[in-house]
Amino acid sequence: MKKLIKIIGALVVLFVFYIANNQWLQLSKHTLQVKTLPKEMNGLTIVQISDLHDAKFGRHQQRLIEQVKKQKPDLIFLTGDLIDRNNYKLGRSLEAVDGFTKIAPTYFVDGNHEISINRVKEIHTALQKRGVHVLNNEAETFYYNGARIQLIGISDPLSGETTEDMLAKALVNVPQDQFKILLAHRSEFGEKYAQAGIDLAYTGHAHGGQIRLPFLGGLVDHDASLLPKHTEGIEQVEQLQHVISRGLGNSLFPLRVFNRPEIVVTTLESK
Repeated sequence: MKKLIKIIGALVVLFVFYIANNQWLQLSKHTLQVKTLPKEMNGLTIVQISDLHDAKFGRHQQRLIEQVKKQKPDLIFLTGDLIDRNNYKLGRSLEAVDGFTKIAPTYFVDGNHEISINRVKEIHTALQKRGVHVLNNEAETFYYNGARIQLIGISDPLSGETTEDMLAKALVNVPQDQFKILLAHRSEFGEKYAQAGIDLAYTGHAHGGQIRLPFLGGLVDHDASLLPKHTEGIEQVEQLQHVISRGLGNSLFPLRVFNRPEIVVTTLESK
């Protein structure tokens, strides 16, 4: 009987550990000092949602929506892999989107899962019907307190175009002297984003290394590389500040370890 109790206790602990690591939402808040940001945009707050992969956070995604709403964002960025190609449940992810668009202007770029499932048109149409700004290798001007910046969005290289070509296409009519924020999926291309003259970039894709080890960081990335770089946090690359989300959901490997699902909140301050 004692042995059975120990086994049951261990199973309960494992179950609680699993739930905590995969359902307990974490808010990662950053204040970024941005020299080139227009002074009128001081205090601009951005919530980044990445790599949802059709994960579920409460009935109709209410836990996720409420956490985003509490941050009172001026912008919401969806940086790819909203859906999962291995368990495609677009409706579940759209429940979250329905909530986001009622909170703040919402912008989306494709991840590799949107491209690989070959249902990009269906996904884009569903998002646009809900008022989401889909940025497909293009730029939009965003106005705030009388000032303006450029929001740039590129697709995933799985589409067949190089990152450099997609950036060139998106930036073709963007004035060089305007502040530029990039939405992209891949975190490993920070140097390319900096070379294109981007001031601030938001990416995801690496899932924080999926399993995070104390003092070492992420264990493995999407390419099965051990101890990968560019998995979370803020990186400085030349003039570029690069915000990397650990994301919210899982794909082939169904477990996060010491790597809670992350909502990234950044507040911009002009120097």
